[in-house]
Amino acid sequence: MRLNEPRYASLPNIISEKKPIARQERRPITASISRPNLEILKTTNRPPKGGVKVKDVAELISKLKNEAGVL
Repeated sequence: MRLNEPRYASLPNIISEKKPIARQERRPITASISRPNLEILKTTNRPPKGGVKVKDVAELISKLKNEAGVL
């Protein structure tokens, strides 16, 4: 088969689409979130991200020019 060549449905595939769908009875989903083999040893917070808050655009531009050397 070549690239971008459409595939046409064959007659058996078209006929099989008309078969009735078998229904099954619903069952409740059961899941357990407790894990007896898991023990939490220690939890820590993430370290704070670096950065500086500025009051206005003028202060931002001055910091970018003088401290970061970007502008």
